[in-house]
Amino acid sequence: MSSIHAAAPAAALQCAPMDDRPSPLLVAAALGLAGLLAWSGVAPYDRATWALEVAPVVIALAVLLPTWRRYPLTGLLYFWIFVHAIVLIVGGTYTYARVPLGFQLADLLGGERNPYDKIGHFFQGFVPALAAREILIRGAYVRGRRMLHFLVLCVVLAISAFYELIEWWVAELIGQNADEFLATQGYAWDTQSDMLCALIGGAAALLCLARRHDRQIAALRPRRAATAR
Repeated sequence: MSSIHAAAPAAALQCAPMDDRPSPLLVAAALGLAGLLAWSGVAPYDRATWALEVAPVVIALAVLLPTWRRYPLTGLLYFWIFVHAIVLIVGGTYTYARVPLGFQLADLLGGERNPYDKIGHFFQGFVPALAAREILIRGAYVRGRRMLHFLVLCVVLAISAFYELIEWWVAELIGQNADEFLATQGYAWDTQSDMLCALIGGAAALLCLARRHDRQIAALRPRRAATAR
């Protein structure tokens, strides 16, 4: 599998699906996310927090839908982007500190804080790790599995740190009303633990899905000349 990293052709940047039409599953996922977004926006707990939390989903749809033909992603990455989007939408609807699943987990684990925000930060590392890995492999930007994984985890931590900066900026702009968005729940080390969860998520993606990811990247077909024109 290391040959994928050592000599991935530059032409892999122009990979395409099996034909010019998106798969029915991809269309269903996009429509499903659009429907969930609409549903979640009907009566969220806090409208401003909802807008902030679901913004990444809107941005992802705006980027992925127009580029699926020119630069399609692996099915594995599309699937986990979909899962991550659901996590974000649920967190935006209830706010992370009030998600019912989080209260159930807190009761199960004997904790006092709703841990749903940590699930969100886990996926904030898990999904970007797969995305960074796919881009680095397909573009032949790095040689060797060790360096690949090191750079992927660096990207994960960079994204997590930047998100924490965004939270700080939002808090400075809107003051006390940012509590619902920050979801610190009085925990002094919330920022550091968020970044740790992202790092664990990134490492989990590399450990559990690297081989399957390699196979799907290798299976992507080069874009046909007629379509490239």
